[in-house]
Amino acid sequence: MTQGAWDIRLENLKLGYGDTVVLHDVAATLPGGKISVILGGSGGGKTTLLRHILGLSRPLAGKIYLGGHDIFALPDKEFRRLRRSMGVLFQDGALLGGLTLAENVGLSLYEHTNLRFDDIRGLVLHKLSLVGLEDFADYYPNQLSGGMRKRAGLARALATDPPLLLCDEPTSGLDPINAAQMDALLLAMREQYPDMTIVSVSHDLASLYNIADHVLVLNSGTVAFSGSLEELKNTDDPFLRRFLDRKADRVPAAAARNPELAPKVRAALDAWLSR
Repeated sequence: MTQGAWDIRLENLKLGYGDTVVLHDVAATLPGGKISVILGGSGGGKTTLLRHILGLSRPLAGKIYLGGHDIFALPDKEFRRLRRSMGVLFQDGALLGGLTLAENVGLSLYEHTNLRFDDIRGLVLHKLSLVGLEDFADYYPNQLSGGMRKRAGLARALATDPPLLLCDEPTSGLDPINAAQMDALLLAMREQYPDMTIVSVSHDLASLYNIADHVLVLNSGTVAFSGSLEELKNTDDPFLRRFLDRKADRVPAAAARNPELAPKVRAALDAWLSR
């Protein structure tokens, strides 16, 4: 496999499930050794794109190159080897409740290597120390806060020093302080692992401004923007400005009128509420 930082090149992609097309004409390059944020509205195809980069789904058309390799043209053995080279931080942490944090972080090493327990334990404690959780190695997920579980998920994603780290909504569900801490951890990973390419799927504008080197914005089923954060900040594109400035579309007239419930429905609700 290619050494050094991996670019992710998306070439004329059409993505979807069955007859349903979610994204089309997707062409962009996410630069190696940088943090790229994939931005867009809910349901806009961000997670779909992430699934395809991971190789979990095959494009309807087009190609995905990781480190110069067309991943869906690789022989099965090479494809599996490449998949093992990816670290993934899932949206909810996705820790196994019956395992301690240390067991969760070291799971792939216990299952797929012949390393001694002490060697794995040492590596796991190091990864947990990177996210400030070394003292909680023997706690179970349900004994920790949501922010701590997300950090443990990041430690697990880093267990093999992957060249590619993919993060699905890393700050969702977190309070502002924990969200800022997650951003700081991703920035620290960029410094500690300069050849690691980090991709974060998000709709968190504060996180975008904190961490992004490169931004890919999805809208209306295709790429609305691909470029640096500074270029995005300076855009005058109407959709991008509404997104960045958090401006709502016009409220539908029917909603603005706020009509009363139909008399029959109102009477039934009043009768139920007064019991």
